[in-house]
Amino acid sequence: MATETLKGKTIAFLATDGFEQVELTKPWEAIKESGAEVHLISLKSGKIQGVHHDEKGDQFSVDKTVDEVSAENYEGLVLPGGVFNPDALRMNETAVDFVRDFFKQGKPVAAVCHGPWTLIEADVVQGRRMTSWPSLKTDLKNAGAEWVDEECVCDQGLVTSRNPDDLPAFCKKAIEEFAEGKHAGQTV
Repeated sequence: MATETLKGKTIAFLATDGFEQVELTKPWEAIKESGAEVHLISLKSGKIQGVHHDEKGDQFSVDKTVDEVSAENYEGLVLPGGVFNPDALRMNETAVDFVRDFFKQGKPVAAVCHGPWTLIEADVVQGRRMTSWPSLKTDLKNAGAEWVDEECVCDQGLVTSRNPDDLPAFCKKAIEEFAEGKHAGQTV
């Protein structure tokens, strides 16, 4: 059932080859159904490769490269997981700056599974309560986050979840935060 909760808002999805496909497609569909315009942002133009765990998934067309965009043009950001995707994103200075800018502007961000790796690189997890895929627990703690094993955690506009099983709660909370908008307490 479509709603107009996010009508007039544009949400960025930042991903590259090796993203966990369902962690992009489920939030994409839910956010679009809520009335938002969605853009797939990546490190390169053309298509990027999704995965289903360790198997190849579908390819998806990139709307814009990270070099062509600014956080100013979006009301929120989604960071899907997958192991290769955030590992490549966190090695790209422009992608890391793009992510950090959402926090500087106090805009909501939603990251699932391995997605928080990019947040660690952007140095925006200090003092935040978060969850993730269990293997990121130590990385997040070392970066100053309080890691918890919960389905969906929201801390000042930062929504995090552990895995694809958490996507219903993740999508619902992300849409709620994107609808609410700016989070004054979220600045870095």
